[in-house]
Amino acid sequence: MSSTHVPVDSQTISFGDLTELLRQIFLRHGTSANVAAVLAQNCASAERDGSHSHGIFRIKGYLSSLAAGWVDGRVVPQVEDVGAGFVRVDAGGGFAQPAVQAAKALLIEKARTAGIAILAIRNSHHFAALWPDVEPFAQEGLVALSVVNSMTCVVPHDAQAPLFGTNPIAFAAPRAGGQPIVFDMATSAIAHGDVQIAAREGRTLPPGMGVDRAGQPTRDPAAILDGGALLPFGGYKGSALSMMVELLSAALTGGHFSFEFDMSTRPGAQTPWTGQTIIVIDPDKGGGQAFAQRSEELVRQMYRVGQQRMPGDRRYRQREKSLQQGIVLSAQDWVWLKSLAHC
Repeated sequence: MSSTHVPVDSQTISFGDLTELLRQIFLRHGTSANVAAVLAQNCASAERDGSHSHGIFRIKGYLSSLAAGWVDGRVVPQVEDVGAGFVRVDAGGGFAQPAVQAAKALLIEKARTAGIAILAIRNSHHFAALWPDVEPFAQEGLVALSVVNSMTCVVPHDAQAPLFGTNPIAFAAPRAGGQPIVFDMATSAIAHGDVQIAAREGRTLPPGMGVDRAGQPTRDPAAILDGGALLPFGGYKGSALSMMVELLSAALTGGHFSFEFDMSTRPGAQTPWTGQTIIVIDPDKGGGQAFAQRSEELVRQMYRVGQQRMPGDRRYRQREKSLQQGIVLSAQDWVWLKSLAHC
């Protein structure tokens, strides 16, 4: 693999090798083989695509929650077929990604048969980027929308205390002339992981991201993390979307609202114990036209009026680069990961 422009104090590793290293780490820290494989693929994919706040940066939180006994790394998700277009999964206090994987085939089958299908996951810990949950459906020619709530860290618009989570929304749709259109956005002004990275790197944040413990606006990420809170994006608009995510992720699934669980009894716990909903649509049952071609026409027109890139384009470019040249890790992270795997 080429090491052009790779810093001297770094290590280049292939996607496959990073996935295997992470799999060994999860196995050695108490997960089943299946859970280790699913989490490793998910985490390595985020690192490969440049989603660093949800890549190896998250390993410490995963392992800390496992060590605290807050999350069950060996539980087998229980898939329930409850309707013509409805699938439920009880994740049993385990991670959400294995629950999605366990229900994926049935969900696709129902979406193709009924035209639309819903997956409702409860008792799950979601600690990853949300786009990996929806992109695979678009690669199958389907449209997918997912929402998941999180731990309380966002102040609703015009409120005085945090209540919502960062509550992301992810969407994926196929297109005829390129990679699927995919976006993944927090309904908070900034993702919590990005605040943590900014604090670690000593960077200030743009205005309007959060408040300190006294409720005063701050650009200091450390002040937000130390008893402060995030703000919703777009004021009341982001706040309304965050409320919607709470209802679809927790009320609909039987999961916890962001304010309904307490991690303080398990020192070291970091993963939110909430719920997730995925809606999958067979788009060609809609307008009698090839959806992917219509989607491609929309993209063409967006470029025509001056848009420079589509949602997800940066990830796809970084993915291609990583697959060709390898994933660059700092020397410190490389040594740390190797030590976790006891290699």
